[in-house]
Amino acid sequence: MRLAAGALVSALAVAGVAAGAAPATAAQDGAARGQGGATATIGGLKAHGTALIHGEDGDQQVPAGLFEMSVEGGGMLQTYCVDIQNPTQKDAKYRETPWSATSLGTNKDAGRVRWILQHSYPQVNDLAALAKKAGVRALTEEEAAAGTQVAIWRYSDDTDVEAADPQAERLADYLEKNARNLAEPAASLALDPPAVSGRPGERIGPVTVHTNAGGATVTPPVGAADEDAVRIVDKKGRPVTKVTDGTQLFFDVPEDAEAGTAQLSVQASTTVPVGRAFASDSRSQTQILAGSSESTVSATATATWAAEGAIPALSATENCAEGTLDITALNKGDEPFTFQLLDSEYTIAPGETRTVPVPLPEDRPYDFTIRGPAGFEQRFAGVLDCRTQSAALADTTHPLSEPAPATVVTPSPDPNLAETGSSDTTPLIGGAAIGLVVIGGAVLLLVRRRNEQ
Repeated sequence: MRLAAGALVSALAVAGVAAGAAPATAAQDGAARGQGGATATIGGLKAHGTALIHGEDGDQQVPAGLFEMSVEGGGMLQTYCVDIQNPTQKDAKYRETPWSATSLGTNKDAGRVRWILQHSYPQVNDLAALAKKAGVRALTEEEAAAGTQVAIWRYSDDTDVEAADPQAERLADYLEKNARNLAEPAASLALDPPAVSGRPGERIGPVTVHTNAGGATVTPPVGAADEDAVRIVDKKGRPVTKVTDGTQLFFDVPEDAEAGTAQLSVQASTTVPVGRAFASDSRSQTQILAGSSESTVSATATATWAAEGAIPALSATENCAEGTLDITALNKGDEPFTFQLLDSEYTIAPGETRTVPVPLPEDRPYDFTIRGPAGFEQRFAGVLDCRTQSAALADTTHPLSEPAPATVVTPSPDPNLAETGSSDTTPLIGGAAIGLVVIGGAVLLLVRRRNEQ
């Protein structure tokens, strides 16, 4: 049975979600956004000019240009924004994110944005050559950054925007006219799947490494040096500390190990591919990568094991096409794994893998935990940020003026805003919250309709 309604998801955030029998494990945090890659903190605009957004109520003047981010563990990124009406938040943390978990995932022109990034500043740092292609006499870094950002906004936000500087505007027109669709670039580093399960005495896996780095380092579970500890090995049982793209990793769990869990991490130094999206967990403006120094990237994978009973593994991905958090549940045990989400109960049979879509409200934090009585815990937290303002306006079934769902447990971010692709006075989309009375009415209506069927 599917979840009853997206309006119910607010209740999900204010309480843990009960789960069926499971092996005892430590609490695990499921980073739905972070499938692996770079984590960075946004700074200010490095080079920028001014743009004008033309609207029914007149023109809005906004800064337009290139941001800098500092990478956790070392490295620098340069980015443009792809959500013109949403401000950036000061010192917001960003994670490398698949397009499918951002507004780019439902944008047929997302590939044209990547083309612009590859054919303009800073990837093209010969400004004289870039100016010649654009048909202008010369370009400064500020003009090149402003023109590139304006061209990106025309495709990422489908908005009427122009650069205030004539040279930058000519560049924007050139880039817009010549842009072609390109495929989404692969992640700098990812582990697939991020969660596995099995029995003690087995090699649990495989977990496959995907990376553009020449090599990466494996950090084994805590206590791996002990004689009876869980080890990380290849398919032949040999210990692994170094990996490359395509390497398969296994958790080698001792036969007498008690039910439990372990986590490995893989870390590398590489340049992040141009066109990778970066999203925050605090509703700060989505970014797209324009340039990268050699940067630290990482990914984690978790294994769960037990000698008998249900042996679950849970992971999640945000799905902007459907407006859901897709929870994938795997059961390698000999008994069913049963858990409950809202008013629905789900049972994963032994040997079965099933994906449960959880409807989520746009622009609202979610934070919930699936628990089992034997100590199993899996937490999922983030914010579904899938629509630009233009997309919201075009959605006749969810008009922009519609009240937003009630705020969930995750606290609101720092309201102090840094430099932004839009102005500091731009309100957050869907800023008003509805009361629980409205949610209750929606629930009663849905239940009544179901009973009538």
